Amino acid sequence: MNGGHAYVYLCYGLHNMLNVVTDIKGNGDAVLDRSCGPINGLETIQRRRNLKSEKPVLLTGPGKVGQALGISTEWSNHPLFTPGGLELLDGPEPEKILVGPRVGIEYASPEHVNALWRFAIAGSPWISAPTNTLQLP
Repeated sequence: MNGGHAYVYLCYGLHNMLNVVTDIKGNGDAVLDRSCGPINGLETIQRRRNLKSEKPVLLTGPGKVGQALGISTEWSNHPLFTPGGLELLDGPEPEKILVGPRVGIEYASPEHVNALWRFAIAGSPWISAPTNTLQLP
């Protein structure tokens, strides 16, 4: 599918993983949402996660994000720039971005295992583990 659409897949038969497609149709380029911070809907997130907390544990991990947002594979191919439902919105530009290697791909070729393809907003508590592999570029 073209960039700007959701791609959701089931991992280990358990976790719905939300990805944002970033390229043209036919190119397998997407970004896995590994964590996020709540802007609204905290009670819904807590209910879906069955966890009464306001701490990052609610949303720091791609499986947790899928569960908290009520994501299923039915959201795949959903346009993320269309109002309503699941959509991407502009936010403030981060001051500093951290980079590091991806997580959980030890099986991949060395150039992919070591590539700095993981990104996070510096200073945010809403970063999935491990955080010690992230650094300023």
